[in-house]
Amino acid sequence: MENIDMSSVQLITDSYQNYHRSVYLYILYKIGKDEDAKDLAQDVFLRLMDYKQMLRPETIKYFIFSICRNLVIDYLRRHYKMQEITSYFLDQLPTFINEVESQIIANDLSVCEQKRVLRLPAQRRKIYVMSRFKHISSADISACLGLSVRTVENHLFISRKEIREYIQQCI
Repeated sequence: MENIDMSSVQLITDSYQNYHRSVYLYILYKIGKDEDAKDLAQDVFLRLMDYKQMLRPETIKYFIFSICRNLVIDYLRRHYKMQEITSYFLDQLPTFINEVESQIIANDLSVCEQKRVLRLPAQRRKIYVMSRFKHISSADISACLGLSVRTVENHLFISRKEIREYIQQCI
């Protein structure tokens, strides 16, 4: 048993000397990252130690490159999965920032609108608030206030125009 272990260790040592450069270059070609290729090349020979009971001089080369191929595949799977996750979150980030930025802008414009609404004449302000914030139709506003529909629409037209001009100045 000890003889098998010693011959296996010697076989792995010889294989490391013979194939390490080839394994490293193969991995580097596949993944394109020098440091990761060095690490994976070392991992190939560490994994080879797990199979030392099965190693034979005529099959060790095939073991080495099978392990190498499997490690590269695992590495690339992890790499692309990480890239996919990173890409997803980076794609979501501008949307989130845009939503936050849009919300801030909308709040600022709302404050400007509220300031201008307070400066409208009382009747016009009441009609504008009922239409804009309470979502009451012109016909219902006219019935509620005892005004003609045309008068309500005129008040809305003028107040919207004044507020629009004020907001444009705020921007």
